[in-house]
Amino acid sequence: MRTVVRQLKLWREAAGLTQTEFGAAIGYGEELVSSVERGRRIPRPEYLDRSDQVLNAGGRIAAMKKDVAEVRYPKKVRDVKRLEAEAVEICSYNNSVIDGLLQTEEYARAVFGGRRPPFTEEELEQRVAARLARQEILDTATARPVFSFVQCEATLRRLIGGKMVMRPQLERLLEVGRLRNVDLQVLPLSREENSGLGGPFRLLKLQDGATVGLNEVQLTSRVTADPKETRILDMRYGIIRAQALTPRESLALIEKVLGET
Repeated sequence: MRTVVRQLKLWREAAGLTQTEFGAAIGYGEELVSSVERGRRIPRPEYLDRSDQVLNAGGRIAAMKKDVAEVRYPKKVRDVKRLEAEAVEICSYNNSVIDGLLQTEEYARAVFGGRRPPFTEEELEQRVAARLARQEILDTATARPVFSFVQCEATLRRLIGGKMVMRPQLERLLEVGRLRNVDLQVLPLSREENSGLGGPFRLLKLQDGATVGLNEVQLTSRVTADPKETRILDMRYGIIRAQALTPRESLALIEKVLGET
């Protein structure tokens, strides 16, 4: 990463541009340019693309995107992103926070910002960027898997980041929940039966017919492809879906919570 930021600074200085002038030319503020050149912020792909154009680097700066991605996204996240790209169906249950694929940038920042012990500024930016990058799989311009999300109602009412963060987050849920390849359901707090009390988990059904289960609890992240374990998770997910509201009812509840927030 040090080599990348050093090259960016050298290219800018060779062009005779100050950080303020360069930032204005690529559409970013001086503070961000300074943070990138000091190694405190990891540049996004579009930052490198614009830098390449403004500095007439002939693709040499844009070519750094692969190296930057290796730093920007932790290996665990890259592995999950790869599995998601191979999936034909993604199922997710969450009773603590909004699923990562559905999070807005500010919500993700608030989630990671609440971690104790706290992340460094660089680690925080790295994780937020990685989370947003995973959401590319929801892009309507690409071949997409089928998604099924079940969110416990508590995740809609938990004001992570405050009302100014939660309102756009709830609006984001409504937006994604209306996509044709997405079923978004809410498991109400009023349900007497809840088969998801064991915590959040995800199921990725891959093109080769295999199923991968993922779950995270406190300090432990676990991935399993054991057929016996994934069958249990698949059965449990089916029960949770049956206990939840229908997608139409769920959108109505999200709209209601949004109106109350």
